[in-house]
Amino acid sequence: MKLTPYLSLAACLLIGAQGALLAAPKLRLAATTVGPVSIPAGSNGTAQEVEVYNDGDGSLSVSASSVAAWAATSVLGERRCSNRAGNCIPVRIGLNTASLAAGRHATTVTVTSQGANEGTQNILVIVQMGGGVPDALNLYVSPSGGAGATDAAEVVTLSRGTTAATTQTGGNWLSVAVQGGSFNFNIPYQVKATYQSGMAEGTYTGAVQFDGSTLASDNKRVAVTLRVTSQPIARPSSASLRFRTPLTTPKQLQRVVINNVSGGTLTLGTITAATVAGGNWLTAAQIPGFNIVDITADPTGVQAGVYKGSVTIASNAANGNVVIPVEIEVFAAGAPVLPPDSVLNNATFEPGEVVAQGGIVAIKGEQLHFGDPQQNSSLPLPTTLGETRVFVNNQPAGLYYVSYGQINFLMPFETATGEAAVRVERSGRASANTTVRVVAKKPKILQLLDGGDQAFYAIAQNASRNNSFPIPARFGIPNSEPARVGDTLVIYALGAGPTNPPVASGAAAPSGPLAQATGNWRVIFGNGVFTSGTEVVPSFVGLVPGFVGLYQINVQVPANVTKGDLVSFYVQEDTVGSQQVFVAIQ
Repeated sequence: MKLTPYLSLAACLLIGAQGALLAAPKLRLAATTVGPVSIPAGSNGTAQEVEVYNDGDGSLSVSASSVAAWAATSVLGERRCSNRAGNCIPVRIGLNTASLAAGRHATTVTVTSQGANEGTQNILVIVQMGGGVPDALNLYVSPSGGAGATDAAEVVTLSRGTTAATTQTGGNWLSVAVQGGSFNFNIPYQVKATYQSGMAEGTYTGAVQFDGSTLASDNKRVAVTLRVTSQPIARPSSASLRFRTPLTTPKQLQRVVINNVSGGTLTLGTITAATVAGGNWLTAAQIPGFNIVDITADPTGVQAGVYKGSVTIASNAANGNVVIPVEIEVFAAGAPVLPPDSVLNNATFEPGEVVAQGGIVAIKGEQLHFGDPQQNSSLPLPTTLGETRVFVNNQPAGLYYVSYGQINFLMPFETATGEAAVRVERSGRASANTTVRVVAKKPKILQLLDGGDQAFYAIAQNASRNNSFPIPARFGIPNSEPARVGDTLVIYALGAGPTNPPVASGAAAPSGPLAQATGNWRVIFGNGVFTSGTEVVPSFVGLVPGFVGLYQINVQVPANVTKGDLVSFYVQEDTVGSQQVFVAIQ
């Protein structure tokens, strides 16, 4: 008879504590956005409801609040869910909007349940006073193709109706289509202009007719003017910005890239930041030498509430000034907030993915750190940066970086596989727990840039050619050139799991003996729909000496590989594979 050894008292207590963490209620929202709700100017809107449900054990105790007076919150009694099995608790949001000016307004409704996993979550509520259908639209496209060959605008109607697009000049360049959704209210439409072969540079006219909405102001003819031009067309990476920040915390920054999607050279001019209310909380400045604008919101001295502003960016573009609406929502400080799927693989940031033991992991949330962002500069990794700590199953984790909205940390090698509980503490104030699934290995190749249509180039160096980056030179990245057959590539990745010899969590990987990842690793080049790919056994897979959590994969480019600017490959270990990424090979 084989006897099962007794566990130590400490181990039993640890297992019991972890089990209690994971057995808690788990707060879930049926929706995290309400609207845009179109409302006639001078009127109150119809109350909206979002259902809250428990995806864990025990029971929820739900409360809701908002800093905007026009969004009145109340929690209703438990009832059968509308769109899922089981019972839900509705949060009602009354829209007392009669005093709001025409235009778009937004606020956050915060839903909490003490003691629940992901026990604090936000609902973004958007209203469009006076309706969401404009009187006119101006669109710009380039005759040279690429991203500039189309331009589009979103138009929202209160209810589903009929639409018709017509053009007076230039052919069939104008279209209108519903953008998803199965409901019959708050309907988003995309009005789109597409360059047609043979169109000369110049101005063209068209119109879109909206009919059938229950909001009378939605039913109108929208005049559309299209300009086809090879002059610069300025298109910002973000059409609008929203900041959400506690009272008296450090200022926050968001960066906007002003892209040129047509010909010529785009040059930015004067940049002006203006606020409607709340004081001078908004500033903006161009990064010298780049068409990038840093937009900063400073809540110092601002009272709780929602305030509007805008940044106007002058340029030599055919479409003139770029105007970016900006909002700041200021609220009372609280504990750190970790929404569902907030623990992410730091290579891809894909929500819902599992993470590996020993992997570099990011947390995205709110109020994670109130000081200036801090980057660790010593090894082994500390378990405290500034006033912030991260715990995995009640054990402190090593930290790389902390800021208001993001933390990078090392998932300890010692973390048991399965569902793990993660929490953040800031100055002793603890977040509710969030959960993430941990596996032994989940390789992810680090990504350098998007070559187009989500075809990401790998972060890799060519050890045979002066450590150049194996990407096309056209991207303008210094020391880059395509690889060649026989070259040795050093590919950088996360999540390759435990090593031999083992390395302590947070400690730098040794230079000898090298910490080699366990298992049978292959690199598969050129795998596609109609090809099986070329398998190569790498000469080394393991931790990069002197680094924490960073792996390298050394592999030789095979003789029969597909050649071109976008040659795909991925890494495989038995049944666990990485995402597909790309290199250039000539």
